[in-house]
This record gives sequence, structure tokens and C-alpha cells, in this order.
Amino acid sequence: MGAIMESIFSVAYLLIAGVLGHLMVSKAGEDKQRRIFGIMTLILGAGDAFHLIPRIYGNLTGTMDEIYAALGFGVLVTSITMTIFYVMLYHYWCGRYSKPLKSPLTVLVYALSIVRIALCLFPQNNWLSAYSPVEWGIYRNIPFVIFGAIMVYLFFVEARKAADTNFKWAWLAVLLSFLFYMPVVLWASINPMIGMLMLPKTVCYVWLVYMGYRDKAVEYADQEQSQEFPV
Repeated sequence: MGAIMESIFSVAYLLIAGVLGHLMVSKAGEDKQRRIFGIMTLILGAGDAFHLIPRIYGNLTGTMDEIYAALGFGVLVTSITMTIFYVMLYHYWCGRYSKPLKSPLTVLVYALSIVRIALCLFPQNNWLSAYSPVEWGIYRNIPFVIFGAIMVYLFFVEARKAADTNFKWAWLAVLLSFLFYMPVVLWASINPMIGMLMLPKTVCYVWLVYMGYRDKAVEYADQEQSQEFPV
């Protein structure tokens, strides 16, 4: 029963990410910021699909122990696309709060991202085997956690400074996602039940995506209505 519920949750998540990302991109028009958020949402969903679709298959067919190579490859793809997601989120933050892209902070963000992706590509990760070393899970996530902490701080400070009601909780969504994620990295190999923390982690990303979608959805709806019923 638990496998079925997890599979339903995963399908729902992928559909939500795909639909909201498509809507943001298709309705962005000249709004570069909304297009960025839509694209990063599609990247998030597409990357997670590489891991979740094999996991759904394994859960429903009872072959989870037999498809470890597909699952491992999916985690590798997800790790890279999640890094890209955060780079785009940083670009979105710069545009939203009128911060210059040419800055030491941008250099740091890109350096952390490159190191993270490089560490993910090391063969020592053993992505396609049944056992992935915990220490390499820690190594590749050190720059990622630092990057996440930076994003938490940036959104916490700037959203309050700008009285940005739509993104005032973005910092919390990012923070909680990492708090749910790190126990999985550290202890899921010892206790597989800890892996269930990936579900609330995913909810945090849906929350963040919804913030981006909701940001101008009402405004665009009002514009479309005014065009249909001009005063």
C-alpha cells in the first residue's frame, strides 16, 4: 500500500511541475523573470522524472532491487538538474531584487555549482551499482548545502527588505527542503525508512514552484479578463 501511495504522490508531483512550468513559460510573453521560473520548474520536473519514473516502476512491479542501475543513473541526472535549478533560482533572485549578475557572489555560486557537478561525475560515486558510498554522498553535497544556505539567506534578507509578500517564505521552503534531504544522504543506507523524508522535501519544492506561479497569475488573469470585456 505504501508503494502505491508513494507512486501516486510521485505522479502527482511530476504532473504539477510539468503543468505549472508549461503555464508559466507559455504565458510569460515579454516577462523574462516568469519565463526563467517556468523553465527552471520544467528542468526540476524533468530531472526528477529520471529518478521517479524508474522508482514508480520498481514500486508497482516489486522489482526495486533489480533496477538499481536505472535508479542510480536517475539520481545522477537529478543531482545535476537540481544544481541547475538552483543556479536559475539565483538568476531569478538577481532579477527580482535588481541585483547585478557580475559580482563576487555570482562567481561563488557558479564555483559551487561546478564543483558539485564535477563531484557527481566522479566514478567513485558508483551510481550504477547497488551500493553508493555514503562518504561520496557527503562530498558531493557539501558545495550543494553551502549553495542552499546562500539561497536561504538571500531570500530571507531581500524578501523582507522589499516587503515581497509572494516570496516571503521562499527561504523557508529552501531551508526545509535541505533539512529533509540531508538525513536521507547520511542515514538512508542504514535505515531505508529515512528515505521517506524525500516526500516532504518534494512538497517544499512544490510550495516554492507555486510561489513562482502565483506571483503573477492573478495579474495575468485580470489582464486577460479586461481584454475579453473591455470597459
